[in-house]
Amino acid sequence: MKIARMKPYDNPDSKTKAFFDLETEEGMTFKGFKLVEGSNGLFVSFPSEKGRDGKWYDSVYMPREIKDKLTDIALNEYNSQTGNTSNSNDDEDVPF
Repeated sequence: MKIARMKPYDNPDSKTKAFFDLETEEGMTFKGFKLVEGSNGLFVSFPSEKGRDGKWYDSVYMPREIKDKLTDIALNEYNSQTGNTSNSNDDEDVPF
């Protein structure tokens, strides 16, 4: 799988940092993914639809292993487009 298109979001006050589409090895494209700033850093938000009960439900499901791989791919693409090379996990083993 690969990022078919990523568009960084220009509003610095928004928790949404980028929108992107995902293309599988078979050629299917899933649209509507977002990269969102959460309390523990950036994460992938899946496409969702509003149900009749007014709640939002993910319209794409992926097992944890694939979701983790997608998160790594999306973060790498976002960092390469924005020029951001910092990673929140890089400083964990620095003793000072």
